[in-house]
Amino acid sequence: MATVASAQTPIHARFDLCGSGPRVTCVVDGDTFWLEGTKIRIADINTPETSQPGCAAEAELGARATRRLVQLLNAGPFMLEVQGRATDRYGRALRVVTRKGSSLAESLVAEGLAERWTGRRGDWCAAS
Repeated sequence: MATVASAQTPIHARFDLCGSGPRVTCVVDGDTFWLEGTKIRIADINTPETSQPGCAAEAELGARATRRLVQLLNAGPFMLEVQGRATDRYGRALRVVTRKGSSLAESLVAEGLAERWTGRRGDWCAAS
């Protein structure tokens, strides 16, 4: 898909939370979304799990991260950039999402809703 592959064209899309039906343009969780039928994993962060959280605190934080990603994506045009690998082992497109040169993921990190990706998931339940 040209939109996902191109970092040169600003993307204008309207996102909602993904439901049980077909996923076209929607947010799965705090670090994964669908854009025009392509599943995208935000490459530079990790957020708490929502589908199989390890504890209640992770579930709540994951829900907050998911809602916040919807807001961030809907706040205006953004760019998708490949930095490193283009896809992960699950076949998802790995992209850094930016607006005006700043990573949207950094907003999630600054708000305590995500951690920078270090190559492995952190433990969101350790402090609970």
